[in-house]
Amino acid sequence: MLSRYSEVFRGLLMLADLALVAACWGAAYALRFHTGVPVVEGWNPDEYALALVGILPVSWFALRNRGLYQPRRTGSLLREIGSVISAMTVTLVVILAADAISRTFLSRVVIVTFWGLSISSVVAARMAGRAVLRHLRRKGHNLRYVLLVGAGRLAQQTIESIHGHPEAGLRVVGALSDDPAMQGRTLQGVRVLGPYAQVKSALAERTVDQVVIALPREDQDLLEKILAELDDEIVTVRLIPDLLHVMTLRSSVEDLDGLPVINLREGPLVGWAGLQKRALDVVVSAVVLTLSSPLLALIGLSVWASCGRPVLYRQERMGLDGRLFHMLKFRSMCEDSEAASGPVWTVADDPRITRIGAFLRKTSLDELPQLWNVLRGDMSLVGPRPERPVFIDQFRSEIPGYMLRHKVKAGMTGWAQIHGWRGNTSLNERVEHDIYYIQNWSMALDLRILMMTFWRGFVHRNAY
Repeated sequence: MLSRYSEVFRGLLMLADLALVAACWGAAYALRFHTGVPVVEGWNPDEYALALVGILPVSWFALRNRGLYQPRRTGSLLREIGSVISAMTVTLVVILAADAISRTFLSRVVIVTFWGLSISSVVAARMAGRAVLRHLRRKGHNLRYVLLVGAGRLAQQTIESIHGHPEAGLRVVGALSDDPAMQGRTLQGVRVLGPYAQVKSALAERTVDQVVIALPREDQDLLEKILAELDDEIVTVRLIPDLLHVMTLRSSVEDLDGLPVINLREGPLVGWAGLQKRALDVVVSAVVLTLSSPLLALIGLSVWASCGRPVLYRQERMGLDGRLFHMLKFRSMCEDSEAASGPVWTVADDPRITRIGAFLRKTSLDELPQLWNVLRGDMSLVGPRPERPVFIDQFRSEIPGYMLRHKVKAGMTGWAQIHGWRGNTSLNERVEHDIYYIQNWSMALDLRILMMTFWRGFVHRNAY
């Protein structure tokens, strides 16, 4: 609905971005080699021209992969800037990697200058484009007028989406509802004109290009009657099904040989998104394991000296799609600590915890061996914390949506943990935070969680 009217705008935006990228590469080259700064002999301008041939498709793919050619809300300028920075950083990494493999030895000054210029120019162009769109919209140019049939939560979300996309040029002129309490009221600034039966009169009294049907569940049986009323009208009719009560994760629509297929519970980490997250996990876990190896050895020796062997504790946990794996931790409890009690949660001042174990738990240093789980692919750096199957059998029947946590890999840290929901705290709050993370996943959110973990995630009153 929105993309159809913004198709030309998106095409022009792609061309503008690619033109800016090419111009920034040329400007970076000129600044390095044609401003009188001494240069090393032997540089070949043809290599830079050839590099641009590869830079353009890489930049286009990175920008497109960050959703920068999809309709975006006017209030998300900061997110759009972050997406531009992320896309051009990916381009920078690809340039450096390709240069190292091909051994062309492009100037690092040119590459870094290009990175800075491209971010600045693309962001500036986006800001200018937003200003132009707002101006055109205020002037009333190229608008399409919409009559909304429905005034419930689904209709409200539809109005918010239309208002949030000025490039689509859609304007809602009114809404219809059979709810007596809604008559004469406004919904997100849109006036409710009357009941559904007045759809033909509403079309006759005002200019309407399309009718959008967004009925609440309780009015779904009226759909055929409303469609019959529109049979002899020339307006475009669009239907938005009320699936809000069943869409718990990210949802999408696919085409199956002409049949629309609605994915109601789809994890976000598929395709390139999954590869990006996996690349971050491998690089960070490998680097941190290498750098922290002296600390890991020191902790291992401390555990061995105070408690004996084994130093590491292996515990079965549930991860992505319900698969089981053995999570590693430094041992912080007496051996066979559950021999008498069976599987139980750790509580504050648990007598089973050793002296060195109390310190490791309080500082979360006992979790460091899980970096090996991340490197192996059992876990991710960021995600819902994994739980033991014996407890999951209980939680899945008591907490709605609990099993949805397993649509992504379990993580060493997560959205719930940095908000304090760790240890013996509310499981409902933890699940809500985990589902929020899955619904709103992005690389930027992962990086934010990692940074917040260093700030507030390691030492916490609920870490015991």
